[in-house]
Amino acid sequence: MAIAAVKLKDEVSSWPGISVHPHRFAAREYRFGRAEVGHVHFWGDVDIPFPRPVHDWIIAQNLAEQHRWVPDSGWTTFRIRAQEGVEHAIWLMRLSYLRYLLRSAAKPAELLASEAERLHLSPDLVRILSSFTPAGAKSI
Repeated sequence: MAIAAVKLKDEVSSWPGISVHPHRFAAREYRFGRAEVGHVHFWGDVDIPFPRPVHDWIIAQNLAEQHRWVPDSGWTTFRIRAQEGVEHAIWLMRLSYLRYLLRSAAKPAELLASEAERLHLSPDLVRILSSFTPAGAKSI
């Protein structure tokens, strides 16, 4: 698990605008500006906040679980239980990061198109994420 945590930290902390902070519940927190992208508990649980439409899509696709303490919120939990789970955790963190990045991007529609390809996003999820582009941005 230690190697997985290092890989996740190295990857997520390399994204532009991400800072790493201690989290109050035995975790490492990743922020974009002041917004929390997600946090990783030292035992391998990854908690990520999503807007409700993204959250609901992720839960419906069985890509994460409802958060154990705040199940009726937008928070999700993914449990890294093996080395291969770290790639999925990184994918979820990138999805959370993307929604903040879209709001500040010079060309949000182009960014969404490139990230959709990079992350292999479904057309349904791309439609949901397009709502996070600033008004007036051309959609893909």
